Amino acid sequence: MLRLSFRSTLLVSFLLIAGALAAAAVTGWLGLEATARAIQDGKREALALSAAARRIGERTVDLERSARQYLVLGDQTLATRFAGTVEDARAALAVLESAGTDFSAPSADWRATAERIGARLEAAHAAAHDDVGTPTTPTVLAADEADGDFARLAALSATLATLVEDRLARRDRAVMDALDRERHTVAVQVLGALLLAAALAALGGWWLLRPLGRIEHAIAALGEGRLAQAIQITGPADLRQLGERLDWLRLRLAELEANRNRVLRHVSHELKTPLASLHEGVALLADGVLGRLTPEQREVAGILEHSARTLQERIEQLLQYNASQFDARTLDLQPTALLPLLREVAAELRLQARARGVGIDFAGAAPIVSADIAKLRTAFSNLLANAVAFSPADGRIEIEIGVDGERVVIDCRDQGPGIEPAELERIFEPFFQGSRSSGAPVKGSGIGLAIVHEFISAHHGTVRALPSAHGAHFRIELPHA
Repeated sequence: MLRLSFRSTLLVSFLLIAGALAAAAVTGWLGLEATARAIQDGKREALALSAAARRIGERTVDLERSARQYLVLGDQTLATRFAGTVEDARAALAVLESAGTDFSAPSADWRATAERIGARLEAAHAAAHDDVGTPTTPTVLAADEADGDFARLAALSATLATLVEDRLARRDRAVMDALDRERHTVAVQVLGALLLAAALAALGGWWLLRPLGRIEHAIAALGEGRLAQAIQITGPADLRQLGERLDWLRLRLAELEANRNRVLRHVSHELKTPLASLHEGVALLADGVLGRLTPEQREVAGILEHSARTLQERIEQLLQYNASQFDARTLDLQPTALLPLLREVAAELRLQARARGVGIDFAGAAPIVSADIAKLRTAFSNLLANAVAFSPADGRIEIEIGVDGERVVIDCRDQGPGIEPAELERIFEPFFQGSRSSGAPVKGSGIGLAIVHEFISAHHGTVRALPSAHGAHFRIELPHA
């Protein structure tokens, strides 16, 4: 089974389940078919036995009538009718005897009684006729002597009818018992087939879904940048092959990540040396060490100094963002009170806020969450610093914290220029800055909100920029359950 592909395993599972259900259905159908045939055979036998018993009863009455009429009238036609009636009854008796030995004794006794009556009729005929054939009175005595046989014949007919009824009753009970047994058997077979099908479905599901779950986990790990653990997938052959390709992708991503970090380290190192030289040269020019500068030259020196400082800040921000991506992979989770942490971050930014005349208001409450305090502090600091930087003079920043189900919701609203609706999704991209401006020069490279997104996502939370009529509205959601 280890060599089967995903599709082959799925097909085999379906065939096994269908086979189990089909076997139960066929077995039940065969059993019910056999029971139906037994019921039909029983009906035919019942009809034959009932007809035979009814014929014997009717022939018994006919025999008695023919015999008595013959004894009274002496008509030979009645004697012939008597003999024909006996033969017809013999055929009915043969039907009963063929159905079982319990009819043999009464049938033989019935024949013997009928033959004895026939013998009495012949004796009465011989005694009642002379050579000329003139009847005499002994026929009345012969009729009196045959009364016992007539009663015996009627009793035997009743006995045969009773035996037929008993036989049919036993047959009905046997058929009903067989039907009950077959119904119980079919129920057991269907239940067994369902249990077997459920077991096969569970086994097939486990065999197929377990590697799919591992593949999903592996893909999530690749997406989150957890590249240290090897990917090993068991199960069908094609899923194992997919696992091998995912592990190859993991190694490739790890190699690319290492190359990226290496390039960043090399670039930062290679740029720091010429930047340091540039700083020194600009400082020498600005201090007049190489000679007195004209106002135009001093302006150019100032521009060079500002550009060199800006370039240095960009390099440091790039390294900071790269470090934040690496740090987001590991969290030191501790019970954290969010509102006090936000107040601490706001206190750290009070100088910048006071310089712009910006006030920060807090509202609401939230339960304790499990979080990395240092990383949340960095995320909150970048978010509030962004709000302070884009807020107008004497503006207000509103921080509202609450609970929505199993998540803590933090809303940050400012009174700045806001964000274009088309840029709400891109605002968290590295180095992206919105097109709206507050009118005042704002320093930054668009790294702060990208770091916020990295650290909040590492906590399995979300951060979004929501549409707002006035200012920017950011919402952070963190799990607390």
